[in-house]
Amino acid sequence: MSAYDFDLFVIGGGSGGVRAARLAAGLGKRVAIAEEYRFGGTCVIRGCVPKKLLVYASQYPEHFEDAEGYGWHVGERSFSWPELIAAKDKEIDRLEGLYRKGLENAGAEILESRAEIIGPHRLRLNASGQEVTAEKILIAVGGAPNPHPEMPGSELCISSNEAFHLDELPKSIAITGGGYIAVEFANIFNGLGVETTLIYRGPEILRGFDMDMRTNLREAMEKKGIRVVCHDTILDVAQAADGRLKAETRQGHVFNVDKVMMALGRLPNTKSLGLESVGVQTDAKGAIEVDQYSRTNVDYIYALGDVTDRVQLTPVAIHEAMCFIETEYKNNPTTPDHDLIATAVFSQPEIGTVGLPEDVAAERYTELEVYLAKFRPMKATLSGRDERTVMKLIVNAADRKVVGAHILGHEAGEMAQLIGVALKGGCTKDDFDRTMAVHPTASEELVTMYNPTYRVKNGERV
Repeated sequence: MSAYDFDLFVIGGGSGGVRAARLAAGLGKRVAIAEEYRFGGTCVIRGCVPKKLLVYASQYPEHFEDAEGYGWHVGERSFSWPELIAAKDKEIDRLEGLYRKGLENAGAEILESRAEIIGPHRLRLNASGQEVTAEKILIAVGGAPNPHPEMPGSELCISSNEAFHLDELPKSIAITGGGYIAVEFANIFNGLGVETTLIYRGPEILRGFDMDMRTNLREAMEKKGIRVVCHDTILDVAQAADGRLKAETRQGHVFNVDKVMMALGRLPNTKSLGLESVGVQTDAKGAIEVDQYSRTNVDYIYALGDVTDRVQLTPVAIHEAMCFIETEYKNNPTTPDHDLIATAVFSQPEIGTVGLPEDVAAERYTELEVYLAKFRPMKATLSGRDERTVMKLIVNAADRKVVGAHILGHEAGEMAQLIGVALKGGCTKDDFDRTMAVHPTASEELVTMYNPTYRVKNGERV
């Protein structure tokens, strides 16, 4: 009989923690998982899933407009924010129930409490004060929006968390930030009829993405009526006399809006976990430092997902959890593969991307072939909508391997998932050229760009 109450104690009920707990319990291990809020984590409860539902809702005005070009005449229409939120909440409740059911069926013990490490192999459940012991401890508590309390008036602002639970839809909003959360919510609110301003301190939105995707998306957003202000940032937010908010920026702009949303990054949820009681090392942001096997410097404590600040994506946390199980309970040391991760920005239009953006590839390889296509999608021909799809392949000229693929357009995320398999398999541009096109589709452009648009030699376009 083990000297510990549990073989594995998981702190955090998000996608990574739940996957690890469920798999370990399924192997016959005595597992407990503690979660102080709701099971499903950021992604299911207040992230990817509800966000995508709101994205769908915000696209319907354009769908109604486009329908007329195809002979459909849509009658009087109206929108109810409370009905949307209620439907969203019902779906989130259903998904949380599935997470709980999976844990229960596997035999894991669910503890609805925050858990704190209080000593070697020891934890305290804050809800009851009960103390338990565990042979291994896995930390998967994720992250949270950075509230930037140093900014005057930050307490008047909302984050993405609160955006999912607003009592009513604001008439106007200013969003500060230029990452995918800021960009996605700017498109959501604009699509729902909210006067939307996006304010970002950098020269262009979506730092880290390919520049052609960044500039073309920003131009598309501006055509839709979103005001994008770059090279600026909000310095102060105050309550105005009319009950609205007054946001002042570094460049001297003043925005009078109903809501101000801060989307300025996320921080690991490592406060009040008791990490210092056993000496778990964290970095300057508070992220838990781990090795390639998700092990901390304390031999029985592991961490995965956003709390490690490696790659903040839900599928990555799930993959890291599966590698943890393989390594610790199946005698099969397995490291997470963080290379060539396909990802999407659910902006409008979407961005789907895998591999290197052009500027990074140019630093890594002596010569590149770049294939770039920009065209009007077929659906827009009858609707009359002014939009463009952009597709870009980046090829290492030395071996013809495709090292980056970037797509801006409808269903770009779906395409990125599939093309990610090709890049993961090491496909060359010749493999793309030999592949027959599926016609008529937008994605056929990926296999019919036969001649480079330009080359990049030693970092310079030629």
